[in-house]
Amino acid sequence: MARCSPFLLPLFLAALVAADTAAGYGTSEQRRSDARECRMQHISTTRPCCSFKSEGGVVELWDENEDQFQCAGVSAMRATIQSESMTLPNYSPSPRLVYIQKGQGLMGISYPGCPETFHSAGGAYSRREEESEESQKDQHQKIHRIQQGDVVAIPPSFFLAGGRPRGSGSEECEKGREISRMANIIQAFDANMIADAFGIPVDLAKKMQREDERGIIVKVPKGGLRMIRPTAMEEKRERWSRDGPNPNGMEEIYCNMRIHQYLDNPREADVYSRQAGRLYSVNMHKLPILRYIGMSAERGNLKSNVLFGPHWTINAHTVVYITRGEGRTQIVSNEGRTLFDENVKTGDVFVIPQYFASVHRVGDGGIEWVAFKTSPVPMRSPIVGHTSVLKGMPIGVLSNAFRIPEGQAQDLKCKREDQMMIFSPRRSPRVF
Repeated sequence: MARCSPFLLPLFLAALVAADTAAGYGTSEQRRSDARECRMQHISTTRPCCSFKSEGGVVELWDENEDQFQCAGVSAMRATIQSESMTLPNYSPSPRLVYIQKGQGLMGISYPGCPETFHSAGGAYSRREEESEESQKDQHQKIHRIQQGDVVAIPPSFFLAGGRPRGSGSEECEKGREISRMANIIQAFDANMIADAFGIPVDLAKKMQREDERGIIVKVPKGGLRMIRPTAMEEKRERWSRDGPNPNGMEEIYCNMRIHQYLDNPREADVYSRQAGRLYSVNMHKLPILRYIGMSAERGNLKSNVLFGPHWTINAHTVVYITRGEGRTQIVSNEGRTLFDENVKTGDVFVIPQYFASVHRVGDGGIEWVAFKTSPVPMRSPIVGHTSVLKGMPIGVLSNAFRIPEGQAQDLKCKREDQMMIFSPRRSPRVF
């Protein structure tokens, strides 16, 4: 459940768990085996194939049956949530990783077995007043404040209210599995059994089951949703906790675990160049809940004409979403075939399969993207730069492998040894 103000635009990536998907979340050996079975002949950028309007926003879906999504074992969706609206409580059998592209809001995740330690009634109370009003207070689990630039991890957690949203798009997309998930599961049960289970009148159970045309994102009257919001001090303590000891026990792991990490802090960039830009990643070491999600994320912000050097990811597929700008991207399979050579721009999504190498040249206005990876600790192997595979080879090996003089092999090995991954544009020689 998320409540947003004034406007929230999150992009979701979810693991596919249906039996007929090409890849799934299992052991690393299984992922490597699945990656070898991704015999794609071509990769292309893709846009949402359909959208579903609700009272308080819209959800857009990408076609999860595309070969590149089947290869990576993921599906993608984008939700736009209007001001003073909320998504209905829902459960997903697969984990989700969310990037907040715009806006801010509140998000709550309810974990079975965790205590409801937050009280929605505000104000100061004496002990006697507090005891007398204890039964009237609403108790709930922790609410998280999310904002633009955050990556949010949602564990495997169906809709408990509402109705099917109004859809538009291709027939193939609308027949996808995501549509069948967007329904109120309470509707499928017998009303009397639901009434007995909750200890409520049958009339109330039937109200829970009624068809709702509002969709899955609904408007909330002003002041109609009371919840305890995290204070600034609580958020600071939450950030400090990431440097503490590793969690242990169910309450330590789930109940108090951070679910989001800010991805746009220049001071915490993993790779930084004043001339080229920066790369920032969040994995399970920075956000421990990703260990249980099985995914991680990366944020890139590069300047004009920068080259993001050739590299491949050893243990993960990568789903790239361009959030601003444009550039040229090439993807080469592990068999040495060029599968992708396109100019990418804002709004494009494409997949870089595990073991496939890629290189990116930024356009004149710079480029920004967020990438989702199917491993909590992805490992990248650069071909050029300080940590490249070529830098670790003897000059004689490079000389004989490429049939070049040793002097040129020395340049090949060491020309970029003081740089990592992102390279500022070379200055053209001046002509007099």
